[in-house]
Amino acid sequence: MAAVPSTTMPAAPQGADRRSRLRRYQAQLLERMHAAQSGTVAAGRQLGVQLGDVRCLLDLTQVSEIVPLQALTPVPLTHDWYLGLANIRGNLTGVVDLARYCGEAPVAPTGDCRIVTFAPALGLQGALLASRVLGLRNVETMRTDAIDPALSPWCAQQYTDPDGQRWTRLDLALLVHEERFLQIGR
Repeated sequence: MAAVPSTTMPAAPQGADRRSRLRRYQAQLLERMHAAQSGTVAAGRQLGVQLGDVRCLLDLTQVSEIVPLQALTPVPLTHDWYLGLANIRGNLTGVVDLARYCGEAPVAPTGDCRIVTFAPALGLQGALLASRVLGLRNVETMRTDAIDPALSPWCAQQYTDPDGQRWTRLDLALLVHEERFLQIGR
């Protein structure tokens, strides 16, 4: 986040409090993601994201980081679901609208949108555009549902949480090996 010039009026306490809570939340999420990558996270913890209108769960070991939506550089002659390249910490990262990839309406860019990057172990410098990051979810508190046979193989499992919300767990390792996903050109 850019430093605020000293000539700028300080934000209202409400805004400062909100930013402080957001920073704490991001720090906790980052800490948990690092714990997952080192194998010290509790079993059943998944990152909840909303991709379009669908609530999804991502294995923390398959996610590298979450960054705010930024300007994307379009790549000519690519499918409409391939949004372009983002410069994330000096690395060019291809960003995909997975909702659009699945034939749904494209994700509308809002202040809640985030770019969720793939873990380096997946071998692909890519990311997904999430409508919102919904925080960590414990699948052990959810009911396991029968998987819809019409779903792609990388839609690993479906769950219903105690509030009746339906979740689909995605296996990004399978997604990044899907031939259609790798063929971004039209």
